[in-house]
Amino acid sequence: MNWAGPEFIIAIVAISTGGWIINNWIRARHGYALEDEWGGKTRRDADEAAQALQTENSKLRQDVGELENRMRVLERIVSDRGFDIANQIESLRDAPARIASGSNGK
Repeated sequence: MNWAGPEFIIAIVAISTGGWIINNWIRARHGYALEDEWGGKTRRDADEAAQALQTENSKLRQDVGELENRMRVLERIVSDRGFDIANQIESLRDAPARIASGSNGK
């Protein structure tokens, strides 16, 4: 082998590239963070975390929708004439207790 020739440099590059590929394959198989081209780390569980956030987001949106529906119902009950009538009925139920105790509102 000619140590000063291009074959030697090509062999070094091929061995280095092969080692990098094998290293990343082993790291990926065992769940470690992978290195990108610039020496930074990429995480495998980033997709799982994004999926978990999307699931939580959709559940929270559903909860907010249910709360909005309940709020609409409560607003309708409070603004409805029937709510005022129900309050008057309840005050009439309390009236015998006030009369019996001697305080008739005078």
